[in-house]
Amino acid sequence: MTAARREEFRVPGQPAPFSHYTEAVRADDLLFVSGVVPIDADGLLVGGDDVTEQARQVFRNMAAILAVAGATIADVVKVTVFLTRIDDREAVDVARREAFGTVRPASTLVEISKLVVPGAFVEIEAVALLGR
Repeated sequence: MTAARREEFRVPGQPAPFSHYTEAVRADDLLFVSGVVPIDADGLLVGGDDVTEQARQVFRNMAAILAVAGATIADVVKVTVFLTRIDDREAVDVARREAFGTVRPASTLVEISKLVVPGAFVEIEAVALLGR
């Protein structure tokens, strides 16, 4: 039996993680992307009160994380979407359709009370398949 391949990724141009984690971890052919929030390189909230713009920033950040590991949004097989207001699902879906196009990952949607970034309404984590 061979040992599993494990590799941690930090992404240049992204702010340091909020606590003891990294942006993504490769385990063999899977890439686990930590929850991605709508912040810029300086750690500032993007999108203000516009949840669609916040989601667009989340997907831009996610694309950067995936790229460091040699993946793209098309390689994502599962997402978990965390919303502070479940009624924002359709607004987030606008950005999601723009990001994924015809690709449809498996998905879970969860409403939560708040996120670590003040003013953030959305956070998304992902699992991608590498080496296709």
